[in-house]
Amino acid sequence: MEMDPNFDQSLLPFGSVANTGVGFIKSCGSIPQDSFLTFTVLNNCPYTVWAAANPGGGRRLDTNHTWLLKLPSRTTGRIWGRNNCKFDNSGHGICETGDCGGKLECQTYGSPPNTLAEFSLNQINNLDLFDISLVDGFNIAMEFKPMSKGCSKVVGCTADINGQCPQALKAAGGCNNPCQVFKTDKYCCFADRDNCGPTDYSKFFKDRCPHAYSYPTDDATSTYTCPSTAATGYQVLFCPT
Repeated sequence: MEMDPNFDQSLLPFGSVANTGVGFIKSCGSIPQDSFLTFTVLNNCPYTVWAAANPGGGRRLDTNHTWLLKLPSRTTGRIWGRNNCKFDNSGHGICETGDCGGKLECQTYGSPPNTLAEFSLNQINNLDLFDISLVDGFNIAMEFKPMSKGCSKVVGCTADINGQCPQALKAAGGCNNPCQVFKTDKYCCFADRDNCGPTDYSKFFKDRCPHAYSYPTDDATSTYTCPSTAATGYQVLFCPT
């Protein structure tokens, strides 16, 4: 998507990723701030995924099951999958990856490693921002796309990251991002985000999932936009074929 040279990217708010973006689409008109968008979360994996959203909670999704999540305009959040979970009847338990404080209904972010679908709705110039992020590592293959005739971009990470994960990044049920393992400025971009570049480890992720965030300031090839029209919804798919 073509970037508008007059668009101030620093104005774009976004969750845990850097507050810049690429791809400017002219607005098709604003939507009321009290309107809602539907996120359709589908599990195409041959195993159960415990889907999670913040905001939004969580849901057990068996194979071919769907979760319809309605979120208000202006929401900034993320959706992810958890695996190998065990919950009691009160909704308390534990997950191998993506655990959110031992709760089925998440009220916090998940514990890495977990693949993230991130979004920020109806922001500057009436744009939605969305991406797939591996900044918290990888656990389940995901695809994220707008359900609108005006936006056709599909982003995802479908490679066998877990099977090819470097030894230093391997984790039970997933593949860590190097920041979680080494916790240094080189990988986490703590000090100087403007001069924080890719590393050999982030290139491992980028080579396999070129449209996903691979390190904290990987904006130029990883953030996408869609006009915030009332008809816009989004689909998150676990284990796309």
